[in-house]
Amino acid sequence: MSELPLILVIEDEYALQGVVEDALNEGGFETDILSSGEEALTLFKGKIKEYRALVTDINLKGHLSGWEVARQIRENHPTFPIIYMTGAAAGKWASQGVPNSILLEKPFAPTQLVTAISHLLNAAPPIAPTE
Repeated sequence: MSELPLILVIEDEYALQGVVEDALNEGGFETDILSSGEEALTLFKGKIKEYRALVTDINLKGHLSGWEVARQIRENHPTFPIIYMTGAAAGKWASQGVPNSILLEKPFAPTQLVTAISHLLNAAPPIAPTE
């Protein structure tokens, strides 16, 4: 099993999935990339894998937005690192986003994403390893 931090990514545009995956892999992270909030919450709540952060687009396939997915994750994990990506909804971050999250406006440089995740992971309290 890899020792690299695993990042849950929700992005419904396939071209951007590849860009995000490449940036995170080059930055030293592993990724699980999904297209809908429903899929992501099922995987996250199933606790099959130990995710270290969420990177989510705002407008997703399915019924849930990135705002809603982040709020549901934070209900049980109040300090879980959240990064939003959006091209159109940045103005709603103050009212819709969770506290201590980061918003990246599209288009952004891949290094901005890696820097944002690194910042949040270093700021978050350490997560105890599980056997």
